Amino acid sequence: MIGLGHYLVSGALLFAAGLFAVLTRRNAVAILMGIELMLNAANINFVAFTKFVSPELVRGHIAALIVITLAACEAAVGLALVISAYRHLETVQVDEINLMKW
Repeated sequence: MIGLGHYLVSGALLFAAGLFAVLTRRNAVAILMGIELMLNAANINFVAFTKFVSPELVRGHIAALIVITLAACEAAVGLALVISAYRHLETVQVDEINLMKW
């Protein structure tokens, strides 16, 4: 039987993979994908805690829906920024996008 620990471990592994992608990748799209992985790890934990702690309530599911909505907004704004940077600078490498640096 799959217990709460299994969900927490899978969420932690997914979060670690996302964090690794954010810290090691220089491509802006890959960084956005890493952030999405971390948000999905949080969703796994929200739903798992709801299932095992208070299965009659749907608080975790509502929190997961809110996170999914925010992740969609983050992806839309992030991809718009990446496309704009690509159109003006012809690169999506974050090391080469230094317009806001002094």
